[in-house]
Amino acid sequence: MRFNKAGYSNQELLHLYEQILRPRMIEEKMLILLRQGKISKWFSGIGQEAVSVGAVNAIDQEEFILPMHRNLGVFTGRNIPYQRLFAQFQGKMSGFTKGRDRSFHFGTREHHIVGMISHLGPQMALADGIALANKLKEEKKATLVFTGDGASSEGDFHEALNVAAVWDLPVIFVIENNGYGLSTPSEEQFRFKHFIDKGPAYGIKAVQVDGNNLLQVHRTIKELAAEIRENPKPIILEAMTFRMRGHEEASGTKYVPKKLMESWAKKDPVENYEQYLIKQGVLTEAVITEIRAKIKADIEEGLELAYAEPLPDALTTTETTDLFYPFKQEIQTPNSKERTERRFVDAISDGLRQSMERYQNLVIMGQDIGDYGGVFKITEGFVEAFGKDRVRNTPLCESAIIGTGLGLCINGYKAVVEMQFGDFVTCGFNQIVNNLAKIHYRWGQHADVVVRMPTGAGVGAGPFHSQSNEAWFFHTPGLKIVYPSNAEDAKGLLNAAIEDPNPYLFFEHKALYRSHSQEIPADYYTTEVGKAVYASTGEDLTIVTYGMGVHWALEAMKSFEGKSADVIDLRTLLPWDKETVEASVKKTNKVLVLHEDTLIGGIGAEISAWISEYCFEFLDAPVLREASLDTPVPFSQPLESNFLPQKRLLEKLNQLITY
Repeated sequence: MRFNKAGYSNQELLHLYEQILRPRMIEEKMLILLRQGKISKWFSGIGQEAVSVGAVNAIDQEEFILPMHRNLGVFTGRNIPYQRLFAQFQGKMSGFTKGRDRSFHFGTREHHIVGMISHLGPQMALADGIALANKLKEEKKATLVFTGDGASSEGDFHEALNVAAVWDLPVIFVIENNGYGLSTPSEEQFRFKHFIDKGPAYGIKAVQVDGNNLLQVHRTIKELAAEIRENPKPIILEAMTFRMRGHEEASGTKYVPKKLMESWAKKDPVENYEQYLIKQGVLTEAVITEIRAKIKADIEEGLELAYAEPLPDALTTTETTDLFYPFKQEIQTPNSKERTERRFVDAISDGLRQSMERYQNLVIMGQDIGDYGGVFKITEGFVEAFGKDRVRNTPLCESAIIGTGLGLCINGYKAVVEMQFGDFVTCGFNQIVNNLAKIHYRWGQHADVVVRMPTGAGVGAGPFHSQSNEAWFFHTPGLKIVYPSNAEDAKGLLNAAIEDPNPYLFFEHKALYRSHSQEIPADYYTTEVGKAVYASTGEDLTIVTYGMGVHWALEAMKSFEGKSADVIDLRTLLPWDKETVEASVKKTNKVLVLHEDTLIGGIGAEISAWISEYCFEFLDAPVLREASLDTPVPFSQPLESNFLPQKRLLEKLNQLITY
């Protein structure tokens, strides 16, 4: 292994030696603790330390770095207190996730580290968002994100690289090519030989380094970071390296040919660098002993403090409270009494425009939302008003754009992401349910992202442009879901969702866009989140619904002369207003839950179960549900009409009224 110390002082060389020795010594101690049952799992980076250590020491301390589970050197290189690091490994309260996530699945804004989730690919898009924020702020900063050769098979890898290339984002994508994805060798993962071959296809620079040569990694990344600070653009850095232990300790390394393991053992990054410094007269046995003693003392002190801490007390209130960033909504009322007639679609556009004016750090992203104004023309004229930096056309990559939104938030921005159709959210599902929904619970990072969801049937759009998929997310703790039925609530709830620094799904029914209008306040205002309203009041029964269901319920009740109903418009689905529902049930004693989504597993099932559990003694009839058929949404008008619940709703109401 050839080292080149040109340009490095002896002090710098020794600093890097201590930096690479620290993660090695910690790992050796962790492997002992693993065998003793004092930690539950370990993902070893032995053999790959030069990549982490070279990278973290090559960029500035205030520049974000996004490591994976073999990058212990990143955490030690950012001077994280060992007590907290070891408490994290042991699931203690003083760890970065309060015992809720393990090993390196955490971030810390204080140290400008954003940790991974187990799905490997999604953190690359977060790096895009962080870099975009730096670029918008005109801060000359680089962002560095790690991924592996195995993770490169994920779609998130392609999406993040493509977005970074199209937007000229200053991101260094470090690909640790260790030849295996767990036990699967590279030749069974991909056909190309090197990741640098991918650079020209994306239109970006690609560089390869010996990932076991600490000085080469450090020098190369330092030069690349300096380059992209001045000339923002993404770069692929392929680090050729090898993992000397199993994917995690239980898996072992029997699948690795013995000769291959032996050849890489000779390239050990710590031993080779140590021997080089000795030969250069920079390092002596006495200095080695001194550094090792210091590191050992630091490890032992950190472990002693971590051991002394008990496992966390399980407090349910704390667990549920920490789902969301602390935020108490204060209703914003209009500045004037002026009201104008606005269609549903106009109200959403108005709310979005006024929020863009109110929050200069708000960025909206989506397919065709720029000059074209979006397929529903909600953002028409926005580019002229706010510029292309804040109104961003995106490639067709839902996952990367949602992840980019989260990255923007981590670096001080708000984001609204438009799904062109709510159906397409499937391609970004992982980012929503595993990143947006869990990040605050895991390590206290808020997710200030609103995902707009044009939804619903009744427009002859068929199975893939008509689905009602709110129930997919209703089961995911950590999200807030709103679903307005009218123009006034649409504007107020959208403004409220954008104001709140927590993740929202904002459902807007396409069939209401141009069919519904009403007078609404012209000024900016917000509507209370989590509070239902009565669309009508009555005495004979309660209909609990939302979205288009409100209009169906009001229309259906016209067929029952002399009968009246409390039609409750939930407006917010997470959290939903149990108090209003309970009060109405106690009054009318009969309930029907209505929604456009299919019946089985729909939100109505949860609401009816809650009513049966908590309001049973007030019921004079079974809790009934009505919904769409349990089939995909058909295209042909007669089939779609049969799919939707309006006709069956009349029968179900009659059944309930006459019970």
